[in-house]
Amino acid sequence: MKDLEYFKKRAKKIWYYLSEMIKVSKPEFVDYQALLSDMSIDEDIEKRVAYYCKSQGVFPIGEAVAIGDFKKGKSFTYYADTKKVVKFFPKTLRFHYIFGDVTHIPDVPSFVKSRPVAEDNQASILLKLNAIRHYNFINDSQKFTDKKSLAVWRGMIYQEHRKILTDKFSTHPLCDIGHCDETLKDDIGFKGFLTIEEQLNYKYIVSVEGKDVATNLKWIMSSNSVCFMRRPRFETWYMEGLLIPDVHYVLLKDDFSDLEEKIQYYNKNPLSAQRIIDNAQYYTQQFKDASREHKINLLVAKKYFELSGQL
Repeated sequence: MKDLEYFKKRAKKIWYYLSEMIKVSKPEFVDYQALLSDMSIDEDIEKRVAYYCKSQGVFPIGEAVAIGDFKKGKSFTYYADTKKVVKFFPKTLRFHYIFGDVTHIPDVPSFVKSRPVAEDNQASILLKLNAIRHYNFINDSQKFTDKKSLAVWRGMIYQEHRKILTDKFSTHPLCDIGHCDETLKDDIGFKGFLTIEEQLNYKYIVSVEGKDVATNLKWIMSSNSVCFMRRPRFETWYMEGLLIPDVHYVLLKDDFSDLEEKIQYYNKNPLSAQRIIDNAQYYTQQFKDASREHKINLLVAKKYFELSGQL
């Protein structure tokens, strides 16, 4: 099963690289103004643009890369997702960016994939970056009531809070929780790999942040299982900071000490669990229209270039 999952991921990556290379290298004969001209900008779109690029007054751009000089670095995925947005603007416009798992607020306003959930994160301008890894929505055909009444989690344990989770619950009768680091097979928390399809057999799926956001959050929130997690510390294009505890997901204590209590509660209250699933799916729906998402990306970039005094 693990080998099949590996080959499926490899095939998906190969197709991704080929299709994205064509998209980013193709010359465009329209600009952002033409692309946005037929778009009805409703209140929801305005709110999202304001959330991704918070008002901070006009700022000097300083030394930054020009769109015409923007080249691929170590990460093709971040480059491609950025290029597909900025390529529609004048090539002389400049911007700052930080790729990777960004857990700090930049000194100058910059395009990023992730940022801390904080009141003063205005310099972190969110674009939909590394989308191939993070935006894996699914169609879950299995009803919540037909699933195992247990909580499941799989992942690596590079961070201490993940190790705490596996140490506490790897042998718990209400959980199938463990890590899949094969270099630590003698560790009590080692249980090996589980595919997404296998995890969907459980009513409750735990989402645990790694260096920044948890990559499994989006597919859990589109499934018929309930997401259990601590309050998010970081956010991306998915706006994790707007998720409401016990409305969109079940809130866990920072040390996961109430996990057993929450499993027992929702086992006894399946209608409450179903309401959370419905709310999570409704929230996730706004990210599924590819054309609309691209235009919101353009509006965020447009606002950035305006605030930097370039448009």
